[in-house]
Amino acid sequence: MGQARELLDRMTAAALEAHDVDATLACYSDDAVVVTPDAGEVKGRQQIADYWRQFIDGFPDGRWEEISKVESGNKAVDEGYFIGTNTGSLQLPTGESMEPTGKQIKIRSVDIATVENGKITEHHLYFDELEFQRQLGLVAS
Repeated sequence: MGQARELLDRMTAAALEAHDVDATLACYSDDAVVVTPDAGEVKGRQQIADYWRQFIDGFPDGRWEEISKVESGNKAVDEGYFIGTNTGSLQLPTGESMEPTGKQIKIRSVDIATVENGKITEHHLYFDELEFQRQLGLVAS
């Protein structure tokens, strides 16, 4: 197992098993960039910490169900499902806060992490934001 694979595994375990923002953040470089469908480009450790904190707080029982893992050079890729119940408030892209829906979601997702010098420098998260909102009951089926 290479450095990229080990680091993405450690970040996923910290965020989605231990629900530990500090341990999650320790996997990223100071100038890391995370790109997501819901928040767009999230730059720097503080914004990345804020992104993960609101997600972990919004889904405190959240977990990752793996489908496949790939590593090539300094990139690691995970495909799987994020599963969790929305029992905490979430920040919407508009900056507004949304009250918990109490609904459980299961969203297919792909993560691609680029690693340099032992830290994640770029992390792309791909998921269907409309499906995410549909499962939360925010949009009609």
